[in-house]
Amino acid sequence: MDVFSVHRGTAPLLISLPHDGSLIPDALAARMTPEARRAPDTDWHVSRLYAFAHALGASVLVPRYSRYVIDLNRPPDDVSLYPGQNTTGLCPLLRFSGDPVYLPGHEPSLGEIASRIDTYWRPYHHALRDELDRLRAEHGRVLLWEGHSIRGECPFLFDGRLPDLSIGTASGASCAPERQSRIEAALRAQTVYGWVVNGRFKGGYITRCYGDPANGIDAVQLEFAQRIYMDEQSFMYDEDLAEGAQHAVRALMEAALS
Repeated sequence: MDVFSVHRGTAPLLISLPHDGSLIPDALAARMTPEARRAPDTDWHVSRLYAFAHALGASVLVPRYSRYVIDLNRPPDDVSLYPGQNTTGLCPLLRFSGDPVYLPGHEPSLGEIASRIDTYWRPYHHALRDELDRLRAEHGRVLLWEGHSIRGECPFLFDGRLPDLSIGTASGASCAPERQSRIEAALRAQTVYGWVVNGRFKGGYITRCYGDPANGIDAVQLEFAQRIYMDEQSFMYDEDLAEGAQHAVRALMEAALS
């Protein structure tokens, strides 16, 4: 079963889009609430936003299945990345609204979760590690760019309104300071989008696990507020808005790679 796609590029850049997938197997969807079957917490259209990256020579890793099947950006032991704050888990039981994913009594067992780890989680992470190792061997140093998006307002997860662009580097631990400085300079150079570095989103499991600046891997997470490229209610892509968002992220990547 193909659970992800990988495009192998030539530049020292790997883009991972772990929440782009929206497929839910029919047998699993039948156990979910009608609202959850729409996979509303998908990082909608991020692979489309990053389509330009092939021209930069980037490698791109994209899953096919929804985070409701398994969240590829959570640790396999499901330890919370944000202790004391509301969040969602490895095989989420709650949506970003705080409402249930599953119909009563149909939540996954521990055995089912272990099976999903083997079927979906491990293959994605093996591919991610293999591609990082290939690019690092070729270039000496590689940038792992984690592409994400989320509704700008999710009271269950955070207060207020999320900035347009949120950069996370695990509070500086996952990325060399000089590379982070170049990204921040590019953010300051534009005036269209509000931004924050290491705010509510400091980087998920992939950023924290694979970022290893001392050994040639810099990991950066970018979280788009979905309002800057799509309609958050209908999930429809907005070409005019998206063009600006693409320009912004390309400028950030080019600064990071310079």
